[in-house]
Amino acid sequence: MSFIEIKDLKFSYLDEDDKRAAVINGINLNIEKGEFVAILGRNGSGKSTLAKLINMILEPESGSITVNGITFGENMSEEEILNVRKNVGMVFQNPDNQLVATVVEEDIAFGPENLGLESEEIRNRVKNALRTVGMSEYAKHAPSRLSGGQKQRIAIAGVLAMMPECIIFDEATAMLDPAGRDEVMNTICSLNREHGITVIHITHNMNEAVLADRVIVMDKGELIMQGKPSEIFSQADKMFKIGLALPQVTELCHILKSQGAELSEGIVTEEEAANAIMRIASGVKGRKGN
Repeated sequence: MSFIEIKDLKFSYLDEDDKRAAVINGINLNIEKGEFVAILGRNGSGKSTLAKLINMILEPESGSITVNGITFGENMSEEEILNVRKNVGMVFQNPDNQLVATVVEEDIAFGPENLGLESEEIRNRVKNALRTVGMSEYAKHAPSRLSGGQKQRIAIAGVLAMMPECIIFDEATAMLDPAGRDEVMNTICSLNREHGITVIHITHNMNEAVLADRVIVMDKGELIMQGKPSEIFSQADKMFKIGLALPQVTELCHILKSQGAELSEGIVTEEEAANAIMRIASGVKGRKGN
């Protein structure tokens, strides 16, 4: 069984006229334990709604979601609900909305305290969470005095202190400057690669999606593409048609190919692009020397 199994999932909101507006239209999706999945889509495609359904912030209209063997349903016990929410943490776009205390270590302790843990266990979790996100030296600082990237890392630490097996990042880098984005993405990759945490990263940043094991593309509440980053971003015309961009390196290669350059499909990293362009340059130089 996959860590997360979604079958025939549907969800709709009531609009201003009390009519149902479909947001999720029969999605089927499995996510494996320890996987790093990026979810892409235009605004209104259903990405954030899907995240809230997985985290039980919203309840499905129909279909099913199973997380770590627990299937969501109306007759779930409080213990089952708590276990799901402990298993799946969530980090939102604006870190200020997740910071509740005036001292960093107190903020991180908030979640474990609500679980009713012993003081020593709480202290250990706070210490370990700060170490994991590289913020140990800021334990006594006021969150309000931190940079955007540092605040988001503290928000991540607050989720980590709950010891979830999966963390959903819902546009968690959208409000950050480039340095802050790099800080947070390095943290996300470390949580996944070094600590085995399942990551679901909802983003508009294609360069971030390249770091994932698998990319899922949503449009109008449906899952329309999924595969490795190289497989998804090699379908440039399909991405452009639904209003999505390509990673900068992939877009450059796409432009060069349109001008006649013999570049392979699925180039998504700077190293891949540099090697491919060097091979072309070496070939051109060799022909000129003949």
